[in-house]
Amino acid sequence: MERPKVLIIMGSDSDIPVMQETVKVLKEFGISFEMRVSSAHRSPRKTSFLVSSAPERGIQVIIAAAGVAAHLAGVVAAETILPVIAVPMPGGALNGVDALYSMVQMPGGIPVATMAIGKAGAKNAGLFAIQILALNDSSLTALLKVHREQMAQEVEGKDLALQQSLAAE
Repeated sequence: MERPKVLIIMGSDSDIPVMQETVKVLKEFGISFEMRVSSAHRSPRKTSFLVSSAPERGIQVIIAAAGVAAHLAGVVAAETILPVIAVPMPGGALNGVDALYSMVQMPGGIPVATMAIGKAGAKNAGLFAIQILALNDSSLTALLKVHREQMAQEVEGKDLALQQSLAAE
């Protein structure tokens, strides 16, 4: 079995349904990953171990998902020099906006790439991780180009169907 290249770490198991979007993308591109639940607040030693040992396990990119106070991505970024991608989870009093602000407002010197709230962000986190990995893998670069072309073709197909529908009226 191939060593994982991406670590997906979530603050709670309630984040799993959203982060399945990341999993779908990584699987589509054949990227091996490790998926773990570990909290910056409730299991800080475990979180620290998972992050600090990530490079020796083959991890090259970390995706951190959390909601509400959303300190997980920042804690992860403070523990590693690997790229960290944050996915704010919907929910809480502000429906994920608090998580977004917490992730995107990192202090200078500890960068975190922050995606959109929820499933779109989870999907984009997977794609962004693949873009990072593609910097050293021309086969991934080629797959990303095919993916983009397929998306463009889907839009063209939808536009054609719309135009045909309008013409038939």
